[in-house]
Amino acid sequence: GDAFTAGATARWSPADQGHGRHVTLPTYPFQRTRYWLTPDTGRRDVAAVGLTAAGHPLLGAVTEGAASTVFTGRISLATHPWLADHGVAGTVVLPGAVFVELAVHAADLVGCGSVRELTVQTPLVLPEHGAVRLRVEVSEPTTGDGARPIRIDARPDTGTGALWTCHATGALDVDAPSPDWDLTAWPPTGAQPVD
Repeated sequence: GDAFTAGATARWSPADQGHGRHVTLPTYPFQRTRYWLTPDTGRRDVAAVGLTAAGHPLLGAVTEGAASTVFTGRISLATHPWLADHGVAGTVVLPGAVFVELAVHAADLVGCGSVRELTVQTPLVLPEHGAVRLRVEVSEPTTGDGARPIRIDARPDTGTGALWTCHATGALDVDAPSPDWDLTAWPPTGAQPVD
């Protein structure tokens, strides 16, 4: 094969005798990598235990209490292998954008319009083996402006004795900010075309 690709003449049999044929290769041969979240990553019927499905690939359930709404989930490199792509100095760390995504999803479900602020306090290191439990808590407003505190905690999924670590805190706004631009006309007023 190496000689043929370098230009040497080869005698192929039985293809040279008319018994074979050339076939085209598929456009994307042997690619089996998915770049999207799997719809079912171990989710079960949470309604059977008195919870509501969270409707998010990283959060499994939500429960509403008198003073807060709590979202829970379980993540690992086995159930969410794409997380392994975010390594820092050989350690897999949950990307900061995931904290924002969790906050936005929680804001949507509790009726808030936007995330006012979110501070990542401690990086969430994902273990090579095993899982991590997530807990996103949105409390009732504590200030006059209606902002709702949010807190994202995690702990190793090793049983009930593991301690929770606070990874991010912030605030959700009840009202979404009004955009200061109008996208109903395109191109926008004053736009200059460029090559």
